[in-house]
Amino acid sequence: MPEIQQANLQFSSYNRTFVGELTERIMIRQCFIIFGCLAFGELIVWLTGIAIPSSIIGMLLLAALLQTKVVKEEWVKGMSDFLISNMGFFFVPPGVALMLYLDIIKAEFIPIVVATVVSTVLVLIVTGWTHQKLKR
Repeated sequence: MPEIQQANLQFSSYNRTFVGELTERIMIRQCFIIFGCLAFGELIVWLTGIAIPSSIIGMLLLAALLQTKVVKEEWVKGMSDFLISNMGFFFVPPGVALMLYLDIIKAEFIPIVVATVVSTVLVLIVTGWTHQKLKR
Protein backbone atom coordinates (compact mmCIF):
# COMPACT_ATOMS: atom_id res chain seq x y z
CA MET A 1 0.00 0.00 0.00
CA PRO A 2 2.78 2.53 0.74
CA GLU A 3 4.17 1.94 -2.78
CA ILE A 4 0.86 3.06 -4.29
CA GLN A 5 0.79 6.22 -2.17
CA GLN A 6 4.39 7.00 -3.11
CA ALA A 7 3.62 6.43 -6.81
CA ASN A 8 0.59 8.72 -6.55
CA LEU A 9 2.71 11.36 -4.81
CA GLN A 10 5.36 11.18 -7.53
CA PHE A 11 2.74 11.40 -10.29
CA SER A 12 1.07 14.32 -8.52
CA SER A 13 4.40 16.14 -8.21
CA TYR A 14 5.20 15.47 -11.88
CA ASN A 15 1.72 16.59 -12.92
CA ARG A 16 2.06 19.88 -10.99
CA THR A 17 5.43 20.55 -12.62
CA PHE A 18 4.05 19.79 -16.07
CA VAL A 19 1.00 22.01 -15.54
CA GLY A 20 3.23 24.82 -14.26
CA GLU A 21 5.50 24.59 -17.31
CA LEU A 22 2.51 24.45 -19.63
CA THR A 23 0.98 27.52 -17.99
CA GLU A 24 4.27 29.39 -18.35
CA ARG A 25 4.46 28.49 -22.04
CA ILE A 26 0.90 29.64 -22.62
CA MET A 27 1.58 32.95 -20.85
CA ILE A 28 4.77 33.46 -22.85
CA ARG A 29 2.89 32.84 -26.10
CA GLN A 30 0.15 35.28 -25.08
CA CYS A 31 2.72 37.97 -24.23
CA PHE A 32 4.62 37.32 -27.44
CA ILE A 33 1.49 37.73 -29.60
CA ILE A 34 0.25 40.89 -27.88
CA PHE A 35 3.62 42.61 -27.57
CA GLY A 36 4.65 41.34 -31.01
CA CYS A 37 1.71 43.20 -32.53
CA LEU A 38 2.72 46.29 -30.56
CA ALA A 39 6.33 45.99 -31.76
CA PHE A 40 5.19 45.50 -35.35
CA GLY A 41 3.10 48.67 -35.00
CA GLU A 42 6.25 50.47 -33.80
CA LEU A 43 8.12 49.16 -36.83
CA ILE A 44 5.41 50.34 -39.22
CA VAL A 45 5.43 53.84 -37.71
CA TRP A 46 9.23 53.96 -37.78
CA LEU A 47 9.43 52.81 -41.43
CA THR A 48 6.60 54.95 -42.78
CA GLY A 49 6.68 57.95 -40.46
CA ILE A 50 2.88 58.10 -40.33
CA ALA A 51 1.30 60.17 -37.57
CA ILE A 52 -0.75 57.35 -36.03
CA PRO A 53 0.27 55.99 -32.63
CA SER A 54 2.02 52.64 -32.93
CA SER A 55 -0.20 51.18 -30.20
CA ILE A 56 -3.27 51.85 -32.38
CA ILE A 57 -1.62 50.17 -35.37
CA GLY A 58 -0.65 47.21 -33.19
CA MET A 59 -4.19 46.94 -31.84
CA LEU A 60 -5.62 47.05 -35.38
CA LEU A 61 -3.12 44.41 -36.44
CA LEU A 62 -4.13 42.16 -33.53
CA ALA A 63 -7.81 42.71 -34.36
CA ALA A 64 -7.15 41.78 -38.01
CA LEU A 65 -5.26 38.65 -36.96
CA LEU A 66 -8.14 37.66 -34.69
CA GLN A 67 -10.76 38.35 -37.40
CA THR A 68 -8.90 36.27 -39.98
CA LYS A 69 -8.41 33.47 -37.41
CA VAL A 70 -4.62 33.60 -37.81
CA VAL A 71 -4.55 34.14 -34.05
CA LYS A 72 -7.16 32.28 -32.02
CA GLU A 73 -8.95 34.13 -29.23
CA GLU A 74 -7.90 31.63 -26.59
CA TRP A 75 -4.26 32.29 -27.50
CA VAL A 76 -4.52 35.84 -26.09
CA LYS A 77 -7.56 35.71 -23.79
CA GLY A 78 -5.74 35.12 -20.50
CA MET A 79 -3.26 37.97 -20.91
CA SER A 80 -5.94 40.27 -22.33
CA ASP A 81 -8.21 39.60 -19.36
CA PHE A 82 -5.31 40.27 -16.99
CA LEU A 83 -4.40 43.56 -18.69
CA ILE A 84 -8.01 44.75 -18.78
CA SER A 85 -8.66 43.83 -15.14
CA ASN A 86 -5.58 45.82 -14.08
CA MET A 87 -6.10 48.74 -16.44
CA GLY A 88 -6.58 51.18 -13.57
CA PHE A 89 -2.94 50.78 -12.59
CA PHE A 90 -1.86 51.98 -16.03
CA PHE A 91 -3.57 55.34 -15.42
CA VAL A 92 -1.68 56.07 -12.20
CA PRO A 93 1.53 57.44 -13.82
CA PRO A 94 -0.32 59.84 -16.17
CA GLY A 95 -2.51 60.92 -13.25
CA VAL A 96 0.53 61.66 -11.12
CA ALA A 97 2.15 63.50 -14.05
CA LEU A 98 -0.91 65.78 -14.25
CA MET A 99 0.02 67.08 -10.81
CA LEU A 100 3.15 68.59 -12.34
CA TYR A 101 1.01 70.71 -14.65
CA LEU A 102 -1.68 71.75 -12.19
CA ASP A 103 -0.79 75.44 -12.54
CA ILE A 104 -1.25 75.27 -16.34
CA ILE A 105 -4.52 73.37 -15.96
CA LYS A 106 -5.83 76.02 -13.54
CA ALA A 107 -4.85 78.83 -15.92
CA GLU A 108 -6.45 77.13 -18.94
CA PHE A 109 -9.38 75.44 -17.20
CA ILE A 110 -12.19 77.13 -19.19
CA PRO A 111 -10.65 76.38 -22.64
CA ILE A 112 -10.01 72.78 -21.57
CA VAL A 113 -13.63 72.31 -20.46
CA VAL A 114 -15.02 74.00 -23.60
CA ALA A 115 -12.82 71.89 -25.88
CA THR A 116 -13.84 68.73 -24.04
CA VAL A 117 -17.57 69.49 -24.23
CA VAL A 118 -17.48 70.61 -27.89
CA SER A 119 -15.42 67.61 -29.01
CA THR A 120 -17.70 65.21 -27.12
CA VAL A 121 -20.81 66.69 -28.72
CA LEU A 122 -19.18 66.57 -32.18
CA VAL A 123 -18.20 62.92 -31.72
CA LEU A 124 -21.77 62.05 -30.67
CA ILE A 125 -23.25 63.89 -33.69
CA VAL A 126 -20.83 62.37 -36.21
CA THR A 127 -21.24 58.88 -34.74
CA GLY A 128 -25.05 59.14 -34.84
CA TRP A 129 -25.00 60.54 -38.37
CA THR A 130 -22.62 57.81 -39.58
CA HIS A 131 -24.72 55.10 -37.95
CA GLN A 132 -27.87 56.42 -39.62
CA LYS A 133 -26.17 56.57 -43.03
CA LEU A 134 -24.75 53.06 -42.74
CA LYS A 135 -28.04 51.63 -41.46
CA ARG A 136 -29.92 52.70 -44.61
